[in-house]
Amino acid sequence: MFGNIGAPEIILILLVVLVLFGAKKIPELAQGLGKGIREFKKSMKDIEEDINAEDKKISSSENKKV
Repeated sequence: MFGNIGAPEIILILLVVLVLFGAKKIPELAQGLGKGIREFKKSMKDIEEDINAEDKKISSSENKKV
């Protein structure tokens, strides 16, 4: 997933994030990120459902013509 990033690099990144944002701000950032991911997944599911509904609608209209 991370390619060639090892444990020391991940720890260094986490420490930099901690220094830049502070311990109080990190939970807020994580919460916002979680909400964004949930909204993205919900939107993807809605789009998939719309596409499937249109596909069924087109398939049923083609079957009626035959």
